Amino acid sequence: MSDKPVKVPGPDHPITVEKNPDRVVVKVAGQIVADTRDALSLQEADYPAVQYVPRKDVDLTQLERTDHESYCPYKGDASYYSIIPGGEKTVNAVWTYENPYAPVAEIKDHLAFYPDRVDSIEILAD
Repeated sequence: MSDKPVKVPGPDHPITVEKNPDRVVVKVAGQIVADTRDALSLQEADYPAVQYVPRKDVDLTQLERTDHESYCPYKGDASYYSIIPGGEKTVNAVWTYENPYAPVAEIKDHLAFYPDRVDSIEILAD
């Protein structure tokens, strides 16, 4: 059993996860790294929404797992990837919650990208 604190989202820190009806495309170094119509949009408190892309829609050959980890008391332990073609800018640019806490279980098997470490995260309405 982990000794890390677990917090349940509530009125003081709401978290919602919803399917994004639009296409989400992530580009780095002129290449498409992710392209999906199945992204999940996670809205946490007052932070900007984060797009979580299913692994099946990410070009995993462009990613390299790193030893970097972080912890969120609302979501769990995060693992990180760097995007190989992006060079130093894209070190630890991608994160995933491989065993997220129950309130955000939908983000399992999804990857998220730091907007300032990729060239673009486009949300394209149909």
